Amino acid sequence: MEIVLVLLVLIVAILIFRGLGFAGMHALVSWHTAARYGLAVMLLFTSSAHFTALKEDLIRMTPSWVPKPREMVFFTGLCEFAGAIGLAIPALQRAAGIALILFFIAVLPANVHAAQAQVTLRGRPATPLWLRVPMQILFIGLAWWSTQ
Repeated sequence: MEIVLVLLVLIVAILIFRGLGFAGMHALVSWHTAARYGLAVMLLFTSSAHFTALKEDLIRMTPSWVPKPREMVFFTGLCEFAGAIGLAIPALQRAAGIALILFFIAVLPANVHAAQAQVTLRGRPATPLWLRVPMQILFIGLAWWSTQ
């Protein structure tokens, strides 16, 4: 999935949630909450790729040392979906934040492999590492900041 689109979904979702807070929706009065829900929307968006035709590209991203790549892509899609739901449930948000940090670290090798092996996503080159690694750091930072 093109990282620019993912980043756009994240930013727009955060701004919409924060705008709702400014408009008087009391549950969204903080940037922390808007960021948490924005991250949840982004994760729902990215998890959907794991269950569409794009999953074949994601399977090719999987390093050779990972067993059962097709099942792993399905599993990571479920993890993203569960993480998004966990972010939206106040009693689970802290645990979801920690789990997502671990998840973002765990999937980084697939992104490194995709860039090094020049795997294509929708016929386009995978996100270069100089952009992907800072994006993963951003996701980790948002997961921590918005949930702890």
